[in-house]
Parts: sequence; structure tokens; C-alpha cells
Amino acid sequence: MKLKIKQKILMEHLNYVIKGISNKNLIPILNCIKFDLTKEGLYLMSTDNEIAIKTFIDVKDIETVEELGDMVVSGKYIYDIVRKLSNETINLEEIMSSQLLITTSSSSFKLNCNNVNDFPNLDLEFSKTPLVINQQAFKTSINQTIFATSNQESRPVLTGINFKIKDNLLECTATDSYRLAKKVISLDSSVEQDVDIIVPAKNLLEVTRLLTNDDENLEVHIFTNKIIFNFNSLIIMSRLINGTYPDTNKLIPTEFLVNIKVNLNNFFNAIDRASLLTNEEEKNIIKLQSKGDYLLISSNIPEIGTVEERVELDTHIDEKVNIAFSSKYMMEAIKIFNSEEVEIKYNGEIKPIIITDGESDTLLQLILPIRTY
Repeated sequence: MKLKIKQKILMEHLNYVIKGISNKNLIPILNCIKFDLTKEGLYLMSTDNEIAIKTFIDVKDIETVEELGDMVVSGKYIYDIVRKLSNETINLEEIMSSQLLITTSSSSFKLNCNNVNDFPNLDLEFSKTPLVINQQAFKTSINQTIFATSNQESRPVLTGINFKIKDNLLECTATDSYRLAKKVISLDSSVEQDVDIIVPAKNLLEVTRLLTNDDENLEVHIFTNKIIFNFNSLIIMSRLINGTYPDTNKLIPTEFLVNIKVNLNNFFNAIDRASLLTNEEEKNIIKLQSKGDYLLISSNIPEIGTVEERVELDTHIDEKVNIAFSSKYMMEAIKIFNSEEVEIKYNGEIKPIIITDGESDTLLQLILPIRTY
């Protein structure tokens, strides 16, 4: 393999594939990046067996191609070397004794190569009927739900986002058993067969970080044990989590004793200030009480102090509301709404709290209250 390429172009694509390796991996080949130079251009690939990333540099973006071939080198070292080179032409050449020679007008490096045959065979073939989703809509859906996933490996299914697709609706659900986030988006076309899969949250986070063209679409290819995202010059494959996701729809009430509309910014800021006098031991507990024309938000930690915040309401609340919850969970839930108001739906001190924007049912947040007695 022998070619010349601009540092800026190579670095752009190394930034993609470096996210597919893990320095914690004990298998050396999984810490590597594979270079495959063909007549069409240069492919870069990486995987840690949980996620795989493949990117493509078209031959027209390569200055010269002198010899085709493939090689595998340490991802960390090739990344750090190219990152610190100046923005000029880089020469990449595989030389005798299985080494990669990297040179510029003033620098020279030699990197030992790994055995190409040891690199995993990545099955990145596409399905015949992919889903087509707007990149911005998909990114927003993930960002509005991913924070509610669990980081406890003892319940693997809760460390992912549940994708359910029926007809032309995609439902994304995340829960850690204390809170729940659900977002529904419409697809341009209907699916022939219902989909119910769990995608690891950490892999979806990497996908959203690489989505840049908000006005364009991405293709989603779903298989029994993996999911493939295809967009721009990137292909990202993620394994799926085995298991059955809990039926979260049973947790969501359909009728409520009290619906309280409140200004989002005022509500968020009041909780933020009230949480200043909380601590982890107390689970950041905030109390909310209805007082007719306003809500009283308070926190009381005997060894620290007390705080009370008033949030004015546009309408009078006759029903008595008295509930406690995690300030952290509430703030994370309401800040993802893109509306001026949110609607707090209440059924009692020990019933789930539901938050919507009051205008659409496509985004819903659920938080379990905390008993204070």
C-alpha cells in the first residue's frame, strides 16, 4: 500500500474510526485501525466487537495512489501521529518487515503493522428495505431519551434504548426503573414487519456525535443481532442487546387528577436553586406543593439549611398537590423540551409524575416520586 494524502482529509476520517476502538480492550487487534486502499479509494475500519465503524475517502480526494493494498496499525499511535502533523501532504507506505512508513517534508515515523488476517471480518452488508430517517429528527429523539438509560450492567436491557416500530411510527424508550423517557417520530414509509429491539446507549451516543448534516437522511438497516447506520461516508454497526424490554406502556397513566401548566424556564430555575441545599445522601430530594396561584418548591436539609421557591401559575389550582422527587431527574427531564411551557400531570404522592409539553404527545417524561415518610 502506498499513497499521498492531505493531513486534513486523513485526520477527518481518523476522527471517525478512532471512536470504534477501546484502549481497555485486552485483544490487541481490536485496538487497531484497518486501512484498505482500492481503486475506488481508501477505506478505514475499526471495531471493539460492540461497535464497528467504516469510513471511505474517495480516490478523487487522494493526491496519488501508487500501490493498492491493506494493512492494520495501532489506532492510538496513527491517530496521534497524524493529529500532530502540519496540514500538508502525508506519504503512507507499507515497507519491508511489516511496517508503515509515515513521512512529510520534515517528519518521519515507522509503525509496526499487525497481521491483516487477524482483523475481524466485518459483515456490513445492507438490508434490502432500510428505514430512512432525517438525521436531525433521529438525533433529537436519541438526545431526548438517552439520559434516562441505566448504567448498571446488572440489568443489561436497561442500558439501551428500546426501538419499537409499527406501521410508520418509531417509538424510542429509555428507563432506569426510576424514570422513563419516550419519544415518537413519524417515518416516511411503513414497515412490513413490526420491530422491537434494544440498542446500546453508548453506541447510539457515538452515532449522534457523528451526525452532522441535519437536513439529510440516514439509512437504518435492522437485523436480528445488529443494526447498521449509513450516512455521509460512514457506516456504523452496533450489536443489539439480547433480552425483553419491559412493557413500559403499563407504567404510563392515561388519566390524571391534576394537570399543571408551568413556564419551563421558571420551573427549571426554581428547582435548580432549590437543589443547591441538597446532597447525594438525600438523593437531591425536592418537595413541590400547590398553593392556589403558585407552586412552592422547597428543600430542607437539617445540617445545611432550607430553601423555598415560588413559581407563579397562570391558572388557579384547587386540588392539593404534595409530592417529592429527585431534582436531578426532574431537571434532566424538563430541559430537553423545546417549548415555553411544560405540563406536570399528577395522580397522588406515590404515583408516577408525567411531564409533557401540553401540545403534543410525541415526547413524554416519567419520574417516580420519592417517599419522604
